Amino acid sequence: MRQQSAGRPRDRLRAMISEASLIVQLPRDGAVDRRFRAGAPPSVASGRVALDRIAGDADGRLGPPEAGEIVMSVLSPEALVRERQQVQDVVRRAADTGEPLVIIVEAAEELREDELAAVLAAAAHTHRRVILRVMADA
Repeated sequence: MRQQSAGRPRDRLRAMISEASLIVQLPRDGAVDRRFRAGAPPSVASGRVALDRIAGDADGRLGPPEAGEIVMSVLSPEALVRERQQVQDVVRRAADTGEPLVIIVEAAEELREDELAAVLAAAAHTHRRVILRVMADA
């Protein structure tokens, strides 16, 4: 009988991420993570959006991204819909090569399908990976 390697779940995560159009980095066991576990939006369920659950600090907050080019920061995910054109513009203006493009959401209780769709639409205009990083619970 073959044993499963310890890295296997991480390998599956890498495969999911490589196929996804958007990566959402979020605090593990935070509000957004709990809502996704209760019922994922269609773009997450379909695999177009991959989730990267990251351990936060003592308060559950994520630190700055270890890699990537921050192209936009918003206070809440509602701004992604309200500022849809700006989201598309910053992604389009970024060079076609380089580190992933990162959009920061300072605080969120949930990420709705329309908010994810705004970033997915922008991600369709670049060859670079796009990361939506939720820093903390609202």
